[in-house]
Amino acid sequence: MSANLLAARPASRSRPGTLARMQQAITLGALLLTVGWAAWFLQQQRPVLAAAGAALILGGYALVLGFEMLLVRLTHQDDPTPRAGFMALLRAWWAEVLAAPAVFCWRQPFRSQLWPDQLPAAAATAQEGPRGVVFIHGFVCNRGVWNPWLKELTAQDTPFIAVNLEPVFSSIDDVLAIVEDAVQRVEAATGRAPVVVAHSMGGLVLRRWWAEHNGAQRIHHAITIGTPHQGTWLARWGHTVNARQMRQASAWLASLVQREQPAGAQRFTCFYSHCDNIVFPPCMAMLPGADNRHLPGYAHVHMNDAPEARAELQRQLAN
Repeated sequence: MSANLLAARPASRSRPGTLARMQQAITLGALLLTVGWAAWFLQQQRPVLAAAGAALILGGYALVLGFEMLLVRLTHQDDPTPRAGFMALLRAWWAEVLAAPAVFCWRQPFRSQLWPDQLPAAAATAQEGPRGVVFIHGFVCNRGVWNPWLKELTAQDTPFIAVNLEPVFSSIDDVLAIVEDAVQRVEAATGRAPVVVAHSMGGLVLRRWWAEHNGAQRIHHAITIGTPHQGTWLARWGHTVNARQMRQASAWLASLVQREQPAGAQRFTCFYSHCDNIVFPPCMAMLPGADNRHLPGYAHVHMNDAPEARAELQRQLAN
């Protein structure tokens, strides 16, 4: 990192958020339960039960992901997007099986502060320095989900802020001030309108902020990845405030559309996948009027690793 860049929140290294602590407890608890289960049944000379229970504790989430993939297939019906075949869903399932623990059991609980925010020390080089980026994560996530992106931008000396949206299960409207603070700081530090990258629910947070805070005049471009722009079938089973807001045809989504200027969608690039196990049917991740791009074969969390999305960010930073 060059000398003219600094971490915008140096104290954040020692202050993991509520979600990070929650996921730390869940991860460590699962490991302790696995060890305890295996030790108990091995002591009883029942190795098969010991192995089966340990596998279920550590790998049970893979069954949940498989059920979600089945729902993707069953709910597609007359959706205008491409229909994923069984082999595509199987490959996407396996990639998600590998990606999910890396995010939810490592990056987010234990490494969310690995790459701190970086901004220019001053805006003396406004209009001459690099454009900045604001990252907005999704539901039950934190800034650690962006670690591969942040590592790359740190090496490039690209200014960025990756927010933590908390309270975790609050209304989407309650976290808009966090986005406003991040955008203001990037604007002030660089003198340029930032690019915003948002995953999943983060794209709805961005749209609500955009409608309330003159986003059309303040944001260079927006990139969303797997965002339920029109809700998601799966949210019918969610009962937190923000999960209910993401239900298809929810009152909150209707009010969002009423507040938006339709032309604003032209500044959005929206990535979606026909193998997304969280936002489905696939067309729900498409924003009318935006540049909607299909990422075939990607499940929801794994979609964040798609090179196409990172390439689009680099293209927008160069403009």
